[in-house]
Amino acid sequence: MKKLILSLMMVCTIAPSFYAQKIKGSDTVLPLAQKEAEVYGKKTGKSVTVIGGGSGVGIAALLEGTTEIAMSSRKMKFDERAKCQEAGKSIVEKTIAFDALAVIVNPSNPVSKLTRAQIEGIFTGKITNWKQVGGADLKITPYSRETSSGTYEFFKEYVLLNKNYMSSILSMPATGAIVQSVSQTKGAVGYVGLAYVNKEVKALHVSFDGKTYIEPNETTAKNKTYPIIRPLFFYYEKSKEKNYLPLVNFVLSAEGQAIVEKVGYVPLTK
Repeated sequence: MKKLILSLMMVCTIAPSFYAQKIKGSDTVLPLAQKEAEVYGKKTGKSVTVIGGGSGVGIAALLEGTTEIAMSSRKMKFDERAKCQEAGKSIVEKTIAFDALAVIVNPSNPVSKLTRAQIEGIFTGKITNWKQVGGADLKITPYSRETSSGTYEFFKEYVLLNKNYMSSILSMPATGAIVQSVSQTKGAVGYVGLAYVNKEVKALHVSFDGKTYIEPNETTAKNKTYPIIRPLFFYYEKSKEKNYLPLVNFVLSAEGQAIVEKVGYVPLTK
């Protein structure tokens, strides 16, 4: 399975055309959308530009009219939907894939598993040393995405149960930056989409019941035994749907879903 680490503002423009479509948002969805755009562009000759920045950034751009499709690793918030209604925009939500959110550490770290409660303790600042969770006497250095990130929002809601991150947490502008930082820091820990996991970091087995620990991988993501699974979305205006359906339908097609799997995420049906 191909693993990709991509920078925050990497842009992928395919096959110049008279009409260029723009996709913006989630850093998690970025590698998938780029690959889909690449293949779609080669097949159709249509230009598709893909830019990261975070789910919140993409949705804000959609509301402002500076992007045509927002990619997101979280559902649109109530206040964002309210702004759409105020602007007279009806928004379509399309689930394009699923992701297993992995908790990663430096490969030298002997800790191989954590409970949800332990993860919560680490990212809220209650657990500060690896020896508190069975590891070495080493300070824990947690890395997080920025607040505009859908991954930040999902992790806070689903794993931390809406408790606040520790005030001194190190916020990274892109998922690739978390992978790089964790790979270079012995006491580091972070969270990333499954497609970003590589040999430079170690993904931990996670348990939500304190008994069964599951590793994030292709198999456990597909059968949804891994406990931290989330959908990935495209959002666009209903009134302009005919412009985007060829691309969206390609992503949802068998060929497009095969790309989902190749990039490292989970197709809608398997």
